[in-house]
This record gives sequence, structure tokens and C-alpha cells, in this order.
Amino acid sequence: MAYINAGDFRKGITFQLDNGSVQVIVEFQHVKPGKGSAFVRAKMRNVMTGGVIERTFNPSEKYELAHIERKKMEYSYNDGDLYYFMDKDTYDMVPMNREIVEDALRFIKEGSPVDISFFKGSAFSVEPENFVELLIVDCEPGLPGSTAQPGTKTAILETGFSVQVPLFVNEGETIRLDTRTGEYMSRV
Repeated sequence: MAYINAGDFRKGITFQLDNGSVQVIVEFQHVKPGKGSAFVRAKMRNVMTGGVIERTFNPSEKYELAHIERKKMEYSYNDGDLYYFMDKDTYDMVPMNREIVEDALRFIKEGSPVDISFFKGSAFSVEPENFVELLIVDCEPGLPGSTAQPGTKTAILETGFSVQVPLFVNEGETIRLDTRTGEYMSRV
């Protein structure tokens, strides 16, 4: 088992807190006040629940590092509130609850590649690729000659997600989205 001192915290490090919860450092700051001893202030996100907490640490406190495994998988199908992802190497299916995959569902359809994070064999996070291409299934008709006009309209994608698109984009077109921001990038 590997350990880390709180004084060595950096953004992105995953470790187990005293209560056994696995946290990832989102922000950290080493504070050296004029009086008293130095401390580390950290903002952490629980990798299982997504909850964010802020806490101060003595720099010499030790915590067990948490090994997070990431696998490229493919979204296969859903059955009620269970969503199934396939390991393309072993063809094993991993079922996940709707609460875990809810954010990713806006950008994935059957056959979409995703990154799944595991801690001690339990899947806890699904991340779509940074850029995806999805079909527009519903939106107002495009305005001819509106490529120079500023403005947007709402379009519904094949996943059910709604996004703001430029006025010249039409129903039936495929668009590229940035999944980190949820914003329209271009037509395909």
C-alpha cells in the first residue's frame, strides 16, 4: 500500500479519507501563516457520490493512496434503471445504475465508446469522449442566409438532450458537441 502526506497533495490525486471514502483533490493550497504552524487547505470530491467538501490538513498527516482503474468500454443497452457497458476486450458486461450514468446519457447512444472508472472492482463513473457527433431529431427550420446572423435556437438530439445551436442548423443534421461544456461545436 502506498501512502501520501497531506503536504504532498496535488490536483487529481485520489486517496482514502479517515472514514474510508475515496476523494480526489480538486483544489489545494499550502498555507503558511505568520503565527502558528503550516497547514493544507483542500477541496475534494467524493469519487463515489460526487459530493464536494473542503477541509484543512496538517501537512504531516498520512493517507492511503487510492488506485483508480480506467477502462475503455462501449455502451450496449439499458434495461429499466440498469445500463450495460461492454468491455471490448473480454466482452464482459458491466451493469450500472441510472444515478451513476445520468450525466453521460446526454451524450451517449448504443455503441458509443466511454471511459469507466473503477475502485476495487466497482464502477463509479462514466465519461463520454470529449467530442461526440449526434443527430438533431427536432428543431425549428433553419433560416436561409442566417449564417452571418448571431443567435441560437434549441435543438433536441437523438439522446433527448437539448442544446443551443446556430439559426442555420436544421433538423436531420448531425452536429459535433463538446461533452465537457455541452456546447455545439460544428455541423458534421
